[in-house]
Amino acid sequence: MLVKIAKDRIRKGMFVESVACPSREFAQRRFLIKTDAELNDIMATSAVEVSINVLLGLDPDGRAPEARPSKSKSDRARAEVRNEISQSAKALKASLGDLVAGRSVDMAHLTQAAEDNAGIWSDSTVVALEVTRLKSKDETTYVHSLAVSGMMTLLARSLEMDEETTGILGVAGMLHDIGKLLIPSEILTKPGKLTDQERLVIRNHPEAGYRLLQSYPDLPPVVLDICRLHHEALDGSGYPLGLKQKDLSVPVRLSTVCDVFEALTSVRPYKRPWTSTEALDWMFARPHFFDRKMVIRLGSVIADAPLH
Repeated sequence: MLVKIAKDRIRKGMFVESVACPSREFAQRRFLIKTDAELNDIMATSAVEVSINVLLGLDPDGRAPEARPSKSKSDRARAEVRNEISQSAKALKASLGDLVAGRSVDMAHLTQAAEDNAGIWSDSTVVALEVTRLKSKDETTYVHSLAVSGMMTLLARSLEMDEETTGILGVAGMLHDIGKLLIPSEILTKPGKLTDQERLVIRNHPEAGYRLLQSYPDLPPVVLDICRLHHEALDGSGYPLGLKQKDLSVPVRLSTVCDVFEALTSVRPYKRPWTSTEALDWMFARPHFFDRKMVIRLGSVIADAPLH
């Protein structure tokens, strides 16, 4: 469980997920504070807040995980992760709403939100998968985007990508479906079969999202690429551009695998959720659509996921 606290409240024994400052000031993340030097380095930054993981270290009151009020560990984890994802979904809804309305984008805020979300998925992957499979129709786009973002960061780390790239991919995951916010809700949440015209409207969301994000020059190019191309397929049968493998970057292929896996394993009005194994097997059997290396790595990340 992630908790944000004022910088001056940190102490040895806390597990730091991230320090809310530019990486050039303090690049280290995900570590247990053990020394006064580490404390001093954090205090010397411009950060106001620090995100700590109270499942892995002391909480703001100085209590260790095992010293807190007793409750079933798995039940507590589910409740905490469910609350964190719910709060993150509300925050993401506000941020995406600002983008759609043409208001300024705060890259530092988006990056921090992606880091916090990555922390949830890194430490409670199994629970996060379970929680995000169940979505109300009003929160589907936002919770789906958080799940894709979390899985993209896990997969990027498994592929040993650098932290800067991993962080950018986390932001890309949160923004990849922003085009869906431009689709009328009666089409986007329609429980029955779509008409041919409605299907065309849905299939336009990558291009619509890409055009929207083009108006924000601070966004890294790969974020725009993932928004536009996450429905492309290696054999050229995807959309909107029908690109083939040679024209699809590693980050784009990574995003496609995470996006489709999350969609297959989620509860939707028109289908039952697939198990992780069913989804991975189905994707692995289609190398003309998906990068098999990414599918295998995603399976290993999920299989090895810790349950706190």
